Amino acid sequence: MLHRIDPEQGVRRFYSLMIERDLFGTVRLVRNWGRIGTNGQELVEEFSDEIEAGQALEAVARAKRRRGYRDL
Repeated sequence: MLHRIDPEQGVRRFYSLMIERDLFGTVRLVRNWGRIGTNGQELVEEFSDEIEAGQALEAVARAKRRRGYRDL
């Protein structure tokens, strides 16, 4: 879980990334983001294997950290 909190700008946001398998064995990267205290939005991407999903997760996490998000 990543957070970005900046009281001066009124920013209180979260970004969550999770790799999971569905009931059919499909590997999915689930992204959830929004304002802290809300359910936020969700985006699900399917991948052929865990390695590919892990690489996508790391790429998204790196991009978010560059934008000011920090680990919880």
